[in-house]
Amino acid sequence: MKNKATKLNDELRPEYDLNQLLKGAVRGKYVQQYQEGTNLVLLEPDVAEAFPTPEAVNKALRLVMQLSQIPSSH
Repeated sequence: MKNKATKLNDELRPEYDLNQLLKGAVRGKYVQQYQEGTNLVLLEPDVAEAFPTPEAVNKALRLVMQLSQIPSSH
């Protein structure tokens, strides 16, 4: 028994040919590079507002790292 082809209900415009768009595509081509070079952290909205760029976040975290190395006197 063959499955009948069903018409997909997608939002792709009719002028785009999905077969042409995916021609020569390789699934997972960059997955290893992505996994090696990606470390994403979701910031809370108030933190993201205070540190709007990756550079600002890195600068603040490096400062925290430096401060943690200062010996405390008890």
